[in-house]
Amino acid sequence: MAEFFSYWPLMLTLIAVGAAAGVSAGLFGIGGGSVMVPVLFYAFMSLGVPENVVMHCAVATSSAVIIPNAIRSVRSHNKHGAVDWGLLWPKNPLFSYALWIGMGALFAALWLAPLMSGQALTLLFAVIASLVAMRFIFGNPNWQIRESVPGGMARPIVGGSVGAISSLMGIGGGSLTVPLMSICGVPIHRAVGTASGFGLAIALPATIGFVVSGWGAAGRPAFSFGYVNILGLVLIAATAFLTIPLGAKLAHGMSQSRLKMIFGICLLLVAANMAREVLT
Repeated sequence: MAEFFSYWPLMLTLIAVGAAAGVSAGLFGIGGGSVMVPVLFYAFMSLGVPENVVMHCAVATSSAVIIPNAIRSVRSHNKHGAVDWGLLWPKNPLFSYALWIGMGALFAALWLAPLMSGQALTLLFAVIASLVAMRFIFGNPNWQIRESVPGGMARPIVGGSVGAISSLMGIGGGSLTVPLMSICGVPIHRAVGTASGFGLAIALPATIGFVVSGWGAAGRPAFSFGYVNILGLVLIAATAFLTIPLGAKLAHGMSQSRLKMIFGICLLLVAANMAREVLT
């Protein structure tokens, strides 16, 4: 019993993280990974998880939580007609961005994550995300480079890259896919709704990859399945499941300019935090 109560601080922290992650998933299509990964990292460190596996466990658990978050978020946005199923899963699966994003996520979780620290990749993403965020905050809201999302070989190249980066960072990909779709002429509400679907395409194969690549790894926290911590998954997912509709409702009650501004500010904060983790 005493051992059980020793986990209460961690459990309460995970519940709070789940609430914030759920709102961010519904509001921005981000999936909450930018909130979950740092908190899970410090929570696991406080339990004595060694440095060589603590980030893997944080990223993997975040990816697992994004699965139910993304399902709930897609359903909420789809009720508003804000999901572009032609991008997610067209009649020909080879034309699906979700397919290539998922393959990139699986490759990164299964093979790249055990080999890479991810620090250089995190810093690169922080720089790019900062530029994208500044564009959302200060740029022309009507600026775009294309009339539609590119097809052809761009699907496996762009999709695979987004999936791999998002998998290594434990995020749902909204930080990348929302601005990419926006500059390609996709309205912000539709971009956010579709990003929720991409989050599922990233999180499901990434979680499978992290379970396999972390199988038998030494030093993982209690209640872990591969690199995925089941306690974190259950508590965060359960809390986030209840708060996602609130985020989606807030998103569709705002003007596009206000939503872009909020998204840009949040993305800038995420980028600054990523850079801080690498440089300090």
